[in-house]
Amino acid sequence: MATTHALAGIVVASVAALLVPDHATTALLAGAAGGLFPDLDAVVGTHRKTLHFPAYGWVVAVPAVGLAVLVTGPWSVALACFTTAAAFHALSDWAEGGVEWRGWERNTDRAVYCHLTGEWLTAKRWVRYDGAPEDLLCSAVLAGVALLVVSGLTRWLVVGLLAVGTVYTLVRRRVPGVVDRLRART
Repeated sequence: MATTHALAGIVVASVAALLVPDHATTALLAGAAGGLFPDLDAVVGTHRKTLHFPAYGWVVAVPAVGLAVLVTGPWSVALACFTTAAAFHALSDWAEGGVEWRGWERNTDRAVYCHLTGEWLTAKRWVRYDGAPEDLLCSAVLAGVALLVVSGLTRWLVVGLLAVGTVYTLVRRRVPGVVDRLRART
């Protein structure tokens, strides 16, 4: 779920926040944004294909981290955190169920498209579908880790993301039916 990816981005960026405390807020917000970014392809293209790069994402993230180490500033730290969180997001989708809207039905094994190999990676299903109880457990663990590092308004962001993820988990299996009914009315 998007909140899990945002929390994972915050945890990834926590390393930078600890190493470069002057840029902690920038790092944490960039990490959250990078964790969310790949899922924009659900709106602008083919979900888990257009903006998900499980292999090539690291080709951008690793040099961005190197740049941030060599030239530490708000933009280089933000770039490193954003690209690393986005690459981690794309790779972690492989551990989830398929791309289908009703993931619990298991209609496809397509997890995420790998541009390097030109094929869809097979879903591992360690997390059965977005919003599954195990997805919420991942969010809770990530939020717990993040809360050890963050402070101020970022702490509220973490708590808010966990709250939204909890509500989403409670209603997730009803969402496709509600969306279908709304579409039928228009």
